[in-house]
This record gives sequence, structure tokens and C-alpha cells, in this order.
Amino acid sequence: MANELDKPRNWAAEIRDCKPPVADLKISDDNVLTITISGNWERIVTAAGNTSVGNGIIGHAAHLGTEGKSTDADGTNFVLGFIDAMDPNDAAEVMLLGQMAATHQAVMMLARHLNRAKSIPQKDCAEKALNKTARTFASQMEALKRYRSKGQQVVRVERVTVEAGGQAVVGNVETGGGGGGNL
Repeated sequence: MANELDKPRNWAAEIRDCKPPVADLKISDDNVLTITISGNWERIVTAAGNTSVGNGIIGHAAHLGTEGKSTDADGTNFVLGFIDAMDPNDAAEVMLLGQMAATHQAVMMLARHLNRAKSIPQKDCAEKALNKTARTFASQMEALKRYRSKGQQVVRVERVTVEAGGQAVVGNVETGGGGGGNL
């Protein structure tokens, strides 16, 4: 049976033909935010499990904003595009991916702060915040990896050689540990 990865795919065409979710943000005079989504956002809503979670993620992304802005369509579209590109499987992944996109935005903002810092205290503060936030992103990546693998570890043995007179054991092997003998 052929593996899906063994089948030839035209990745460039798939990416080109994909219409990622795009948010248009409008704030009215009475300070009401209207979010209009276009493109294909079905993957996010389907993975979210229901419209409440899907709409919540979109709302959170819209209110994420960037430096000096309470909302930012480019930042929102980055979050939605990242979630969509990572092909979430369920609501937990949708939420974690949203957090990861927000963390990435924070890492990039903090890197800009570090590059623009003028004094040693400013550089120290920016470096410390950047370091913590970058480690958070790495932890989120590890959490996603563990969650997607469902905690299963697969060990595949490619080749086993048993010389003449040797023995091979296949299965679970338990040892009694050390320290059981008399001294």
C-alpha cells in the first residue's frame, strides 16, 4: 500500500491555489469592531469544533494588534494564516496555534526593541524579554509536537545482526536493577 508521502504532489500549485483566510477590520465611530472574513477559513472553523470557538479565535486575533495599534489587519491575517497553514486537528490545536502566532509576533517585536535599544539597561531589559518569549515559543512547539503524537513514541529497528553463537531477544526486556546483591 503506497504511503501518502510517496505520491507525487504539486506543492507550488496547492499553495498558489489556496485562498487563506483574510480578515477585514473596521472600527465604527461608536468603537464597535466589525470583522469580515474572506478566503477559505473552513479548516479553522472545522477544527475548532463549533462556531463559538472559531469566532472566538478570530476575535482574539483581531484584538491582538501590534505596537501602537489596538487592532491590525496584517497581524490578524498573520495569525489566521498561521493557524490555517498548520492544519489544526481540533479546538486545542486551534487555540495553541493562535497562541504560538501571537508569541511569534511578540518575539519579532522584542527583537526590534533590542535592535533599537540605546542604553545598556534598555538592551538588558529587551534581551531578557526576548529570551523568555523565544523560549516560550519553543515550549509551545514542543507541546504541539507532543499533543499531535498523542504521547506515542515509535522505535523502528532498521537492521539487526546476530553473530553465530549470539542471541537476540525480541519484546519487552526488564532488568532487576542494581543493588540487589549482598555486600
